[in-house]
Amino acid sequence: MLTSPWIAALVALFLWWFSTGAILMTVRRVDHEGAKARLWAVLWNLPFLILGGFGFLDTLGNGSIMGVYVAFLSALALWGWIELAFLTGVITGPVRQPLRAGVPEWERFIRAWGTIAYHEMLLAFTLLAMIVASYGAENSFGIWTFALLFAARISAKLNLYLGVRKINVEFIPEHLNHLPSHFRIARMNWLFPLSITGLSFAVACFLERVWFAEAQADVIGFALLGALAALALLEHWFMVLPLPDQKLWRWMLPEPPAPNTQAMKTSEDVR
Repeated sequence: MLTSPWIAALVALFLWWFSTGAILMTVRRVDHEGAKARLWAVLWNLPFLILGGFGFLDTLGNGSIMGVYVAFLSALALWGWIELAFLTGVITGPVRQPLRAGVPEWERFIRAWGTIAYHEMLLAFTLLAMIVASYGAENSFGIWTFALLFAARISAKLNLYLGVRKINVEFIPEHLNHLPSHFRIARMNWLFPLSITGLSFAVACFLERVWFAEAQADVIGFALLGALAALALLEHWFMVLPLPDQKLWRWMLPEPPAPNTQAMKTSEDVR
């Protein structure tokens, strides 16, 4: 059954949905319990980081179908732990205050970068280490998975900075309430069409490889990547379309102890 590209695509879809929900659930449970509880949440989940690293290294020489699946899962485990560290506030950046009104654009960019600097550098370092480790390896689907997630994240963050029509702040934890002040609401920005085009091209390329790949393991690997790229494309469209995407995870999350009453500050109104 796992040899079907359709099953592989469904696996990618489920893992994207479930892992996102699991991270959000963990973050919400410790959101109001203080910095120590958030740190312990990250430490208790260290096995995912360790298993992800070992799984990635172990599958570099394994070009089988199972090796492809394990490489994909390992990259998601590495990515998920780093995202958990960010959302819990353990690894973010030196800037932890809301953006002041009226700052020049250059300062706004520097401060926005400062909110996520340590996290982004950790992601970039992890990606670089994975590239070095996987050079010339038989199974490169782990590094492709992480690189795709990294590229999609950079694109999403830049679009949020430049301005999009819809920004979902429902799941931003209380200790990261300063982040939305660095976002911008706008009808369109110059990067969004490029992001959509690039992700659409990536989906098309991966699907083309699914069609023409000779080895069944390659078919599965490119099906996983194609589904992941399609999900990244969908997440970008969520920024401009009035769709209730938060309902995908809201039902599985515990209710927050208190409503978040801090209004999101924006540096540009919708025109």
